[in-house]
Amino acid sequence: MGRSKSSNQWLQEHFNDEFVKQAQIQGFRSRAVFKLQEIQQKDNVIRPGMNVVDLGAAPGAWLQYVKRLLKGQGRIVGLDILPIEAIDGVHCVQGDFREESVMAELSRVLENIPVHVVLSDMAPNLTGNKAIDQPASIYLAELALEMAEAVLSPEGCFVVKVFQGEGFDDYKREVGQLFSKVLIRKPKASRPRSNEVYILGKGFKKHN
Repeated sequence: MGRSKSSNQWLQEHFNDEFVKQAQIQGFRSRAVFKLQEIQQKDNVIRPGMNVVDLGAAPGAWLQYVKRLLKGQGRIVGLDILPIEAIDGVHCVQGDFREESVMAELSRVLENIPVHVVLSDMAPNLTGNKAIDQPASIYLAELALEMAEAVLSPEGCFVVKVFQGEGFDDYKREVGQLFSKVLIRKPKASRPRSNEVYILGKGFKKHN
């Protein structure tokens, strides 16, 4: 069966994309790396010596970039329900972090060390129907925030992808209750027609 017109347009756009080409040249697994790179360049979220948890980490481009930033000092853990091809020096946990067994494996890998940064580039499988996609996006962002609240050390940072739309303002307020500073970032690598943005929470207010 032949590809649809929209599918062909997407493929053409994808392979002509400057960020796709740069990712291939620089050895990164996806163009998404440049979204985190721009946030990092503006906000200096990740520094050597930090321990970082990346949610929805497959295929692993963010993990590759974080590894470069840490320069061998610190620990990186990637979680995803999809398999992640091994990256030397990076711990990958496959599974749904809502499950106790997956959280137990994460705790084992972290060995009670402090977590300084939680990243989430998670997104639902988009249907094109905003009434379905928007709540699904907010739901994943809520899960990421719950994880951050559970594992972050005081003054830690949180970076999460969220779609603007219904529920966005309420979610941003939730982040603001847990972090001293909240910023919105729309990286150049986010396609202009996409309503995705990244919420950055700095200065986690740890509650005992």
